[in-house]
Amino acid sequence: MITRIVKMTFRPGTEADFQQVFRESQPVIKTFAGCIDVNAFNDVANTLVYFTISQWESEEALNNYRNSEFFKKTWVKTKALFQERAEAYSLSSI
Repeated sequence: MITRIVKMTFRPGTEADFQQVFRESQPVIKTFAGCIDVNAFNDVANTLVYFTISQWESEEALNNYRNSEFFKKTWVKTKALFQERAEAYSLSSI
């Protein structure tokens, strides 16, 4: 299993836009083969910082999603809201 964590910092005033993009995207992401779960979280100390945490059956499943047209379209919408470059990590359990 792969856990994917993405840290995103948004420009002030765009938080609701990201939340809307995520609410629309989450159910679709969950339908991708190999997706176990996907959720978004907001940093308590800095409300401009969000994290998405998704779990995938394999790195191949994650990469298939990341190479999909759906991901590319969603990422363009999300990236346009960034204040800083996103940070992403793919993790495996120990």
